Amino acid sequence: MTVALFALTALLWGGGALATAMQAGVTPAPWSVALRMVLAGLILLGYGRLRGVPLAIPRKDRPAVALQGLLFFAIAFIAFYEATARMPSGLAALVLSTSSLFAAVIARGALGVPISSGFVWGALCGILGLVIIFLPGASAHGAASLAGFAWALTAAIATGAGTTVGARNQRAGLPVVSVLAWGAFVGAAASALWAIATGTPFAADVSLSYAASFLYLAVAASCVTFMLYFELVRRLGPGRAAYTLALVPLVALVLSALFEHLALGWPVLAGAAAILAGNVLVLARA
Repeated sequence: MTVALFALTALLWGGGALATAMQAGVTPAPWSVALRMVLAGLILLGYGRLRGVPLAIPRKDRPAVALQGLLFFAIAFIAFYEATARMPSGLAALVLSTSSLFAAVIARGALGVPISSGFVWGALCGILGLVIIFLPGASAHGAASLAGFAWALTAAIATGAGTTVGARNQRAGLPVVSVLAWGAFVGAAASALWAIATGTPFAADVSLSYAASFLYLAVAASCVTFMLYFELVRRLGPGRAAYTLALVPLVALVLSALFEHLALGWPVLAGAAAILAGNVLVLARA
């Protein structure tokens, strides 16, 4: 069951990388994230009410829920949107996959979660695969990809930190649906404030591609995937759960090759093999 959750999360998020790239254009990234999180929050609240899940967050846990929303639902998503606007979505997803390392290190310091030797070797394989695949792509796209890399790395750090805060909230016994719903609303508010503070005007994109990608991102890649992902956090811990993002690039690279004309050659195959080997090592002790 855990392996199935792991694979489904990676597949849905892998498709989300291309859908995020389709959002670039008329509507600025912070406003796209704000709209997406409002819809996701409403759906999650409705789902929680139908299931009879307690939706109120205890006062003492509200700062942690807000922090999770800020990191995971605002900063990480805005940064990834900005990254896919500057580089192929497959390459951006590769950088994002390093969030497992940040999650493990932050969880070790904040929650005392041990780092196993299996995770270390698996993470090293993941890094090796990332380097094998990303370096040729970075060379091909030149200096223009550096800004995209910086944004993607910011998304990875924020995702790792948000994953760790999510693990803390689960340890506190908070219902996942409630945390995700309110976290999404916090992410929406933070994204809108970001846009206002940076003087980013709102512009509506009414194209079919934007609408389709928006619905996919809000429902499949947000509501469904968030619940799957934080269920993995509960089962595997934040470091290993975040390693689902090591599989995301494999899906994202294939879609990027099909729709963004990203060249796939031996570096991609060798790097993919290294990332998959890393997953086997990480999950072997899960």
